[in-house]
Amino acid sequence: MSSPGSRAVGPPPDPGLLSLYDSALPEVYGYLLARCGRRALAEDLTAETFLAAVRAERDGGAPTTVPWLIGTARHKLVDHWRRLEREQRSLRLVDGGAHTEDPWDDELDALRAQQVLDQLSPAHRAALTLRYLDDLPVARVAALLGRTLHATEALLVRARTAFRRAYESTEQPGGAP
Repeated sequence: MSSPGSRAVGPPPDPGLLSLYDSALPEVYGYLLARCGRRALAEDLTAETFLAAVRAERDGGAPTTVPWLIGTARHKLVDHWRRLEREQRSLRLVDGGAHTEDPWDDELDALRAQQVLDQLSPAHRAALTLRYLDDLPVARVAALLGRTLHATEALLVRARTAFRRAYESTEQPGGAP
């Protein structure tokens, strides 16, 4: 019987899964760290991998083994890279395709672009976010915004113009205009 104020959150974790976690954690984390080179990212992806294992166990899916975990980790890393590429591609499209020599400048430009996006009107921000950050086709953006296709295309033209104007008028990191 549980004490007052405490809630049961479900059955206790499977001891086999806990044992697998203890033995597989270094392998999964090492696999991810060797491929992405960033501790925080490797930790996040490792957590996502083991959450997927818990879900698979709970749903009665495939048996969770070290090779299964490594394969899941690989998929999590590929998903991360795809998200990152989609974001960078979207920002390049919104920015007019400008490219900087230093990769650190790309990251700073992405931060600056996000700040500019936050300053736009809600309609412009929604249209640009759905189209370029979420990579949705214009027809889907129109449906989500409750607009016609032609009205959405016009909105995107105005939003890109507003974004470009605001982006070019903001100060670049390091004080350069």
